[in-house]
Amino acid sequence: MSHDNSYKLLFSHPEMVADLLKGFVKEAWVEQCDFATLEKVSGSYVTDDLRDREDDLIWRVRWGDEWLYVYLLLEFQSTVDHFMAVRILGYLALLYQDIIRTGNLTKTDKLPPVLPVVLYNGERRWQAPVDLDFLIHPAPSGLEKYRPQVSYLLLDEGSFSKDELSSLHNLVAALFQLENSRTAQDIQGVLWRLIDWLKAAEQTSLRRAFTVWINRVLLPRKAPNADIKEFNDLQEVHDMLAETVKQWTQQAEQEGLQKGLEKGLEKGLQEGRQKGRQEGMHQGLQEGRKQEAAKLFLLLLESKFGTVSQLLQDKVRSASPEQIEAWTKQIFQAKTPEELLNG
Repeated sequence: MSHDNSYKLLFSHPEMVADLLKGFVKEAWVEQCDFATLEKVSGSYVTDDLRDREDDLIWRVRWGDEWLYVYLLLEFQSTVDHFMAVRILGYLALLYQDIIRTGNLTKTDKLPPVLPVVLYNGERRWQAPVDLDFLIHPAPSGLEKYRPQVSYLLLDEGSFSKDELSSLHNLVAALFQLENSRTAQDIQGVLWRLIDWLKAAEQTSLRRAFTVWINRVLLPRKAPNADIKEFNDLQEVHDMLAETVKQWTQQAEQEGLQKGLEKGLEKGLQEGRQKGRQEGMHQGLQEGRKQEAAKLFLLLLESKFGTVSQLLQDKVRSASPEQIEAWTKQIFQAKTPEELLNG
């Protein structure tokens, strides 16, 4: 609800509506609009069955000698409404009924053109048809002329690239950039431009509206666990973020140093374990080779001299493979095992 209300507060300023049309409606008729005549129209209707309905923002602007209406629907639900075009059809009907009731139209007057705009900022990209025709089953021949036709302009904030938005000197583009921001530095950069654009005294109200939205919606969503105080001006928000970025940088450096030390320690332990395994394998092989050599040499001693004392057996088992090899070469010259092993 706070998101809806804060957006309504922002787009209750004619500068925002003018920048929305200038920056995001790529049509020639926009250049013919007199944006100095922008005025907000009441969006509260009572339908014929007496049910109250509170709609979104409606503005009108002079287009030559005629009025042109802009119906701005702010869509903040988490799921995409597949039948949005049907809703738009109903809203336009209510708008035209209200114009007929309050506009003192004569039989020669015509209803004004309306631009329906759906402003969407959900996580998922918008996939619903923007033309009612895609939602209606093909009609039999002769019946197609009775099919209602309506389309709406979709502004899916998350679908715009950073480069595309930053190239526009535009308040609505700045709003979209803030919505799509991922770091405090991103927010800080946009805020710096907003502070410069909204420094005039007559823009105090819009500047305040941006501050409220950043305080109550943007920052709590971007940093849900942070303790954020209430700010009264964009400059305060900018300064806070500058200090936050500094703290985050210092924290990142400390975390990087800690991770580096932990990584170095882990690498040292891994190398130590690897070296230990290699040395253990080598020692195991050496021990196995030594035991096998001692076993074979004891068999050779017994075959030549008969029973060998336990003392000599232990001496053979503790000897190195090189020593056993030397004894093997001398065994045929020795007359007793004592002479061979103690010589």
